[in-house]
Amino acid sequence: MSVGYIYDPIYLKHETGEHVENSRRLSTTMELLESSQLIAKLVAIKPREATHEELARVHTEEHIDLIRSVTRSRGAWLGGDTYACPDSYQAALMAAGGVIRGVDAVLDGEANHAFALVRPPGHHATRDQAMGFCLFNNVAVAAYHALEARGLKRVAIADFDVHHGNGTQDIFYTDERVLYFSTHQYPHYPGSGATNERGLGGGLGTTINVPLAAYAGDHEYLQAYQKRFAPAAEQFRPELILVSAGYDAHWADPLSAMQMTVQGFAEIASILKTTADKTCNGRLVFALEGGYNLQALSHSIRATFEVLLGLPVSADPLGKPRSR
Repeated sequence: MSVGYIYDPIYLKHETGEHVENSRRLSTTMELLESSQLIAKLVAIKPREATHEELARVHTEEHIDLIRSVTRSRGAWLGGDTYACPDSYQAALMAAGGVIRGVDAVLDGEANHAFALVRPPGHHATRDQAMGFCLFNNVAVAAYHALEARGLKRVAIADFDVHHGNGTQDIFYTDERVLYFSTHQYPHYPGSGATNERGLGGGLGTTINVPLAAYAGDHEYLQAYQKRFAPAAEQFRPELILVSAGYDAHWADPLSAMQMTVQGFAEIASILKTTADKTCNGRLVFALEGGYNLQALSHSIRATFEVLLGLPVSADPLGKPRSR
């Protein structure tokens, strides 16, 4: 079983200082993958920049021009929570292109599964707005690439970030070719993701939201993926499963009130892998979204790789939730 990883030092140059979404998220993760020698078991997949055409399938010309223009200056805030520095535009192009490379690698047999370790993240970015630390919607760009450039008919997106992927939902809300499934703390930022948000027109029923109350943990999340996602995907029969992999539902994360553990994320990865094996010949591509406790994030990503490789999951150094 071959598993690819997508990474480039350009992702560290999206410099945000002491912002919670900062370069240490990836540098700490890469250090753990290297020190544990897990990286030697993975296939290195070199990312590339997303082209203008690939971005324009998802985003308006005005949005693309805005991201490009603000990075020509010393940097700027895009709304109250999203920052772009002079290197952010190139990093964002490589983030979206990195997920595309993961899709191509899996479709072309370079790897059975892939994980794009990219930043800035993407699932909050709408067609015309950067928000929630996201500039371009990486998973949406990759999904459109699979549909429009690679000729797939159906793509599923599973999103286990603690925050609802409002951008991804909006982009595919009327598109019957894309099944969007999200588990998220609710109510919580960005305020969307209620159960009655199910899609419109031809896309009615292809959006499935599972809002979870604060302090939900492994049991609630695993029930959602076992009882809701797996059956829905088996009925939908995607030709590819993309995953917005946010690890901020971990109990130690500073931006959530959830109780997930490293082991719980490993079990979600196992359900997703089994579902991909059943529905689309194992075609499964993860893309990094959130996760802001460095230890929880890096060990959860390590556990995800171990599941994809079919290896025993390493001991969880953080353990079970502690009282808050």
